[in-house]
Amino acid sequence: MKNDIKVPSLGESISEATVGQILAPTGSIVKADAEIVELETDKVNQVLYAPQAGRLTLSVQPGDTVKIGQIIGNVESVAAADMPAVKEEAKPVSQPQSAPAPEPAPQKTETAKVSVPMQEQALRYTKENFLTDLHTAPAPASTPIEKTPVQETKSRETRRPMSKIRKVIAKRLVEAQQTTAMLTTFNEIDLTEVIQLREKYKETFTKKYGCKLGFMSFFVKATVSALQALPDINSYLDGEEVVHREYYDIGVAVGTDKGVIVPVIRDCDRLSYADIERSLENYAKKAREGSLAVTDLQGAGFTITNGGTYGSLLSTPILVPPQCGILGMHKIEKRPVAINDQVVIRPMMYVALSYDHRLVDGKEAVTFLVHLKNMLEDPSRLLLEV
Repeated sequence: MKNDIKVPSLGESISEATVGQILAPTGSIVKADAEIVELETDKVNQVLYAPQAGRLTLSVQPGDTVKIGQIIGNVESVAAADMPAVKEEAKPVSQPQSAPAPEPAPQKTETAKVSVPMQEQALRYTKENFLTDLHTAPAPASTPIEKTPVQETKSRETRRPMSKIRKVIAKRLVEAQQTTAMLTTFNEIDLTEVIQLREKYKETFTKKYGCKLGFMSFFVKATVSALQALPDINSYLDGEEVVHREYYDIGVAVGTDKGVIVPVIRDCDRLSYADIERSLENYAKKAREGSLAVTDLQGAGFTITNGGTYGSLLSTPILVPPQCGILGMHKIEKRPVAINDQVVIRPMMYVALSYDHRLVDGKEAVTFLVHLKNMLEDPSRLLLEV
């Protein structure tokens, strides 16, 4: 019996996809639910699985464009007798070994040598002896020099097509530069208090909630507080109207081997630290497995990206339209700072806010970062909401 393989629905706004990798070749015997094809869309990749065990037949190749609902192959059930059997390796038949042939005697290579006549009673071979022997020694016979054939060098460049996701990332980054009045402002945050809280409660937090207490949950909660204080940064432009979001859906940029994706944590103002950390772990797992849904990536009102994970000390993040704000976190680095007229070493992080200057003024952008700084340098203010 044959079971068709159809392109499933990949989201409301997606009508087609590109065939990425062929994970199981045509003619191979696959198990039920085995990975067979990876489809690429402009938002997320989707792996298709074998509907049953049997022999796989595909009618598409990498790079082909397919429509939603299109049949791209089938899996035909195979009887057990037709399944490839594992054959035992034939043991080699022992044969009498013949006596090894005698090795040819090494050929003597004649080389011109400088004779070194020395008397038995001589103790040293002096410079004068060497020069005398050098002038009297016969010249070596000239031998023809063999020319080494010129070998063709392999190409020093390779080419590969851009993935669907990479194309969309490139298009949107250029679009953000061309359609927004983007500007970036910076500040730095002393994370001493946050680090001490994590060290003090990380084991208790993990035992109680089953997830690690990271820095991102602190930044998400502080960002929500700053957005509540400065609502225009949680807004967007629609023509000549300013649309304000009454909710706080925060996108958190995650780097993958196929590019950067931004899953969205919904209603962050209602979530606890544990809820945020669990959401982040769940999204990271789905990103590694390639099982993120389109709805996981839509609807963010503000984005946080953490370049410090890769060692970045400072950067200017690019907006994700129609959002008008994005926060860049960076590497935590111990630096000397002046506190109460004394120079002390503190764990500092540079933060950057890129914003659309058409909607947000510089005063609001700076105030946003100062608010964020105050919340994180004294985390108890987050609990008291002051």
